[in-house]
Amino acid sequence: MGNPKQKHTDKQLLLKGIKRLALALPLLVLTTYLFTFSFLNKEVIPLYFLLPLAILAMATTIYLLFNGFKIILKAIF
Repeated sequence: MGNPKQKHTDKQLLLKGIKRLALALPLLVLTTYLFTFSFLNKEVIPLYFLLPLAILAMATTIYLLFNGFKIILKAIF
């Protein structure tokens, strides 16, 4: 049959990674919108508030994406 020493997929860890990716997907859309909105409105004050927020949100999104993939790979292998 199979190798008795073979590891199986950790379902709890896999679910945790999928949740991280599910959280990163709306953030990806939102940060793209924030970047576009902040660069289209260069003459108004909200640019100075939205651009740092967009940069911080994009960094969070990138972290969640990579961390989610890392957790999923750890759960599978």
